[in-house]
Amino acid sequence: MEKYGAKREKIFHLLEEAPDLKPASLKHISEETGVPEADIYGTARFYDLLIRKGPRVCQGLTCKMEGSDALHAELEKSSGESHHAVSCLGQCDRAPVSINANMSLEACKPRGGVTPNNPDLPMNLAGVDSTSYEALEIARSKGPEWVVDELKTAELQGRGGAGFPAHFKWNAVRNERPGVRYVVCNADEAEPGTFKDREVMLRRPHLVVEGLAIAAITVGATEVYVYVRGEFPAEIASLRKALDEASHHLDGLTFHLIPGHGAYICGEETALLESIEGRRGMPRLKPPFPTQAGLWGKPTLMNNVETLACVPDILIRGGKRFKEFGRTEPGSKLYCVSGHVGRPGVYELPLGVSLDEVVEAAGGYVGTPVAFSPGGASSGFLPISERGRPLDFRGLPEVGSMLGSAGVVVLNDTIDMAEAAYWQTIFFEDESCGQCAPCRIGTRYVQRAVASFLEKGDPEVLKHIGDVGWEMEEGSICGLGIAAPLALTSAMKFFPDAFKKRTDS
Repeated sequence: MEKYGAKREKIFHLLEEAPDLKPASLKHISEETGVPEADIYGTARFYDLLIRKGPRVCQGLTCKMEGSDALHAELEKSSGESHHAVSCLGQCDRAPVSINANMSLEACKPRGGVTPNNPDLPMNLAGVDSTSYEALEIARSKGPEWVVDELKTAELQGRGGAGFPAHFKWNAVRNERPGVRYVVCNADEAEPGTFKDREVMLRRPHLVVEGLAIAAITVGATEVYVYVRGEFPAEIASLRKALDEASHHLDGLTFHLIPGHGAYICGEETALLESIEGRRGMPRLKPPFPTQAGLWGKPTLMNNVETLACVPDILIRGGKRFKEFGRTEPGSKLYCVSGHVGRPGVYELPLGVSLDEVVEAAGGYVGTPVAFSPGGASSGFLPISERGRPLDFRGLPEVGSMLGSAGVVVLNDTIDMAEAAYWQTIFFEDESCGQCAPCRIGTRYVQRAVASFLEKGDPEVLKHIGDVGWEMEEGSICGLGIAAPLALTSAMKFFPDAFKKRTDS
C-alpha cells in the first residue's frame, strides 16, 4: 500500500481545504490523487479534525474538574459561535482550555511549571537545547552495536506507556532482513492528563531530533517520520525549526513531519502506521509486529518522544549513570501532574518516586486529596492511601493500575468519584475506533450504564459492569478497549460509597 503513503500529504491537504465532505468534493479528491473514492471517504469520516472544523473546548478529566462546562457556555455566549466539546487537547496544566479553528489556544491558564534547570538531569527541560549533536557523533564513531549495548546497560524502558525495553526494539529492527527500514516517532500525545511530550518538543526539540537521527543510523534507516497530534501546531513548528538548525548534522537522513487529524487511537503504534499510510487509524492484529512488518510492510522502529529524548544523555554520560538515576527502576521520568495541586506541570524525577514526591515538586496538594489517576485515563483511579506507592512500571500493576504515560491527576474531596468515572467513560466511547466488537459495544455500554446511574441513582444498572469489563479486556484488539473499563471498575472498587443508591424508589 506504499502508493497511498506517497500521496498521503496531498490527500489530507485536499481534505483540509475541501468545503465539505460531500460526494462531489470526495470525487474531486479521488480524481486529483488517483486514490479510490471509497478509500478517501473512509479516511475522511474517521478523523475528528476533518469532520468537525471550528473552535473546541476540552472535556478531559482535569478540564472538567476545573470548570470546562462553564467555559464552554461562556465562550458560546460571548462569541456567538458553536464550540465543539472534544476529548482532550493536551493542555491539562492550563485547564480549562479551548482552542480556535486554527488550533491556537483561545482560553487557558498560564503554562505549567517544569523542574528548575539542573544539568544533572538526563532531559533537563529547563536547560539550553544544544545544537552540538555530540551524542550523534559518538554514535557514528562507535557504531550501532555499541549504541544498542549502551541502551541495554541503561535499561531504558519505552516511555510511551508500555515500558518495553528500548534496546530490544532497536536490535530487532537492526537484525531484520536487509533492505528498506524506517524510524517513526510517536508524538500523537492525546491521553487525558498527559502533556510531557508537548513540553519536550517545545523546550528541547533537538533532543528528539538527535535521538531520531541516532536511531536511524543504528538500525540502518534513511527515512524518519514524526507523527505529531494535529492540535499541536506550535510543537510541529518547534520541530521544524530544530530540523532546519540541525540540517548539517543530518546528512543522508530525510525527515517527514506528519500532523495527525484528531484521533486518539492513532497513539497506538499500528494505528499510527495506518494513518501515515493514508488510511483510517485502526490497529492491526499482531503479530507481525512493526519491528518485522511496520510502515509499508518494512521493518520499523517506533519510539515515543520522551524515549528518544533520553538517548543523547545515555550515549554522552553512559548507560550506567542513567540506570542509577532511577529509584525503583532505571532512569529519570517525566511526570505530568494536574488537577488539585499548587503548580501543575511536568517534573523530571527518578523513576519510582511516590505521589507525595511528585506533588511536592508541583507545589503541594490543594484541598483534601482523596484519589489520583497515576498514568492518564487508561490507568483508572487509586485511593489517596496509595500515595506512598512507587509510580513505576512494576508497582502500580500490583494494585490493578499502571504507570502508562505518567499523566498524574489529583482529585480532592470536592469531586464526585462516580462523576469523575463518567467523564472518563465518555472519553473512551468517543475515541474507540469501532473496529472490534468488545470495544465498540463495551465502551458504549459502560458509558450509558454510569450515565443512567447518575441520572437515576440506582446501582442495579451497574451490576454487569464487571462482566463487560472482563470481556473488553480479553477480547479487544488493542489497549484502548483493554483499559477503557478501568476508570469505572477502579472507582467502584476503591470508592464504593460513590456508587450506593442515591434516590428513593
